[in-house]
Amino acid sequence: MAGLYVHIPFCRHKCAYCDFYSGPLRGFRAEEYVEALIAEHSVRRLADRYETIYIGGGTPSTIHPALLRPLLSLGPGERTVEVNPEDVTPQMATQWLQAGANRISMGVQSLIDSELEAVGRRHTAAGAIRAFRTLREAGFDNISLDLIYGLPGQTPQTWRRSVEDILELEPEHLSAYSLSYEPGTLLHTRLLTGKITETAEDDIVEMYEFLCTATHRAGFNHYEISNFAQPGRHSRHNSSYWDSTPYLGLGPGAHSFDGERRSFNPANLGEYMKNPAGAFQIEEETPTERHNDIVMTQLRTSRGLDPELLTPQERTKARRLLQPTPEGRLRISEADWLRSDPIMIELIR
Repeated sequence: MAGLYVHIPFCRHKCAYCDFYSGPLRGFRAEEYVEALIAEHSVRRLADRYETIYIGGGTPSTIHPALLRPLLSLGPGERTVEVNPEDVTPQMATQWLQAGANRISMGVQSLIDSELEAVGRRHTAAGAIRAFRTLREAGFDNISLDLIYGLPGQTPQTWRRSVEDILELEPEHLSAYSLSYEPGTLLHTRLLTGKITETAEDDIVEMYEFLCTATHRAGFNHYEISNFAQPGRHSRHNSSYWDSTPYLGLGPGAHSFDGERRSFNPANLGEYMKNPAGAFQIEEETPTERHNDIVMTQLRTSRGLDPELLTPQERTKARRLLQPTPEGRLRISEADWLRSDPIMIELIR
């Protein structure tokens, strides 16, 4: 069992908060880039058929859907394509389906136009809702939407409106992230120069608590710190990252895990295109680092941590900090997930 991640590093416009590796398509032909991805896969393949495939970015919806077909054909299971609302048209939605996608992940981030403008998003709230309905009409029955809380100018009241309006659409999955100001991003620069201020911690807590309450009321399972799903609709691909399932990452900036070793491709498109099959570098991990990775990823989930991974002394500490699950595992409570870092630090070696 293995998953496949494919990085499409092209964007028409860089969002103010984004620190993922991406840039304009200028100077490259999308066809040549996909050929490079296929060349990398031919050398590094982890499986003949992948259980999950995730086309992320960047913005995969900037390239023609037909170019994704050879990549989406590498597995029969969950096949996700990330899209932006402004790229969704009836024709494009149909072509993503025809290319083999059976799940869409769409970055909405907010349904308040002033908040979208503050972080450089190119769509409007009405445009995002229209895009969702277009995907539904095309035949997609598995759609994930993204939201961000803590945006500049956002309040608990505007956040409540975004969450309620998103849930009215009845998506199968919702990812909601607390805004982080990553060095090198435009938003971080604005923060340093005093043009914006961070959202107050009390407001962040109020937003998170409303999110948990509203999604629970709507029938969603809160299965990972930032992820909520209707029953049976959790992201199988992302879950593989948290349960140590092997996965192969293609493209510049992509990471891989073969079950024993981690590797990554440097975030440099020009260098990648010169030698896509040999671009990767091994990320050396000590046994302690590997153990800590497993502990931290398992604690991100509602399934929780396998106590057998811990020494008797560590299990005693874990039982004091964590709550038991019916399956005999140990998890961070939902109420503590927002401040989970100090708990994780207590349990790593």
